[in-house]
Amino acid sequence: MRESETDAEAGRGAGSGDHGAATGACGGEPERINPPHLAPPTGFSHAVRATPGTMVFLAGQTALDGSGRIVGDGIVEQFERALTNLLDVAAAAGARPSDLAKLTVFAVDVADYRRHARDLGAVWKRLVGSDYPAMAVIGATRLWDETALVEIEGIAVVR
Repeated sequence: MRESETDAEAGRGAGSGDHGAATGACGGEPERINPPHLAPPTGFSHAVRATPGTMVFLAGQTALDGSGRIVGDGIVEQFERALTNLLDVAAAAGARPSDLAKLTVFAVDVADYRRHARDLGAVWKRLVGSDYPAMAVIGATRLWDETALVEIEGIAVVR
């Protein structure tokens, strides 16, 4: 199965190349799988098949700075800091952004998250690139830090 030209041009598909079951991932990278009969993914992959490696479980990260204070007034600023924190933790464990296989985003205001989806996508592409892990966004009444708007946790597979 191949990502359609329309999906690739619109940036809705994740990854590139052949997504068939027998092909495996190129160069040991996780394989992004987006069946053409499902709705085209926007900012996520329907599935990620990880190549053999060590699984790294990444604890939820918010927009905490080094002194333990939440920084950023809005969802975009907090998402950027939380994602940066997650990537820093992943790097400390030996994982690269392309090793991310699964992420869960907890948002206290999912409607606000959706309103800023384009800006959040730009942050993602700048920090991670154009490959997306399997992802979910879940609404939360509140997070551990009362002023946090978003928290991101994940799983990476380090080769």
